[in-house]
Amino acid sequence: MNQFSFEKKQLKLKVAKSPILVRLILFIITFLCFVLPLFGIVLNIIEGNGIKFGGILAFGVFSFIGFFMLRISLWNSFGEEIIQFNDDQIEYVADYRWFKDGKRTLDKDLMMYSIKPIGYEDDNKGILVISNGNSKIESVVKMQNKNLEELIELLQNAG
Repeated sequence: MNQFSFEKKQLKLKVAKSPILVRLILFIITFLCFVLPLFGIVLNIIEGNGIKFGGILAFGVFSFIGFFMLRISLWNSFGEEIIQFNDDQIEYVADYRWFKDGKRTLDKDLMMYSIKPIGYEDDNKGILVISNGNSKIESVVKMQNKNLEELIELLQNAG
């Protein structure tokens, strides 16, 4: 699977999808984090106990956990990084399909592309690092080093 595409000055790095069983479990846990506290509050109201502070607190905590579980679920299913190469700057955004996050910009002066090794040395995997000397953008999408070398050559030739 080719994890990157470069068209019209836009680089898309796609996350390798997790196994379907893992993603299914993540989505079920996410759903339960939102539904179970809400069900508890509704059940308390039906029984005539009213809305209690503990129920609202539990709903808030589980909603917070559910939101992060949703991010993880979406990233493992649809995640991709979009890097737009404009004339004077580079824009980075992490796309979860339902929302976008991590927007950063980098001035396009003295651009350097490199590979940062990730994981075990035998895996030959790394991430793309784009820097200009002052700041940098580090991808989170793990790719084979040979694919990263091919991508860096493509980016350098594209100017």
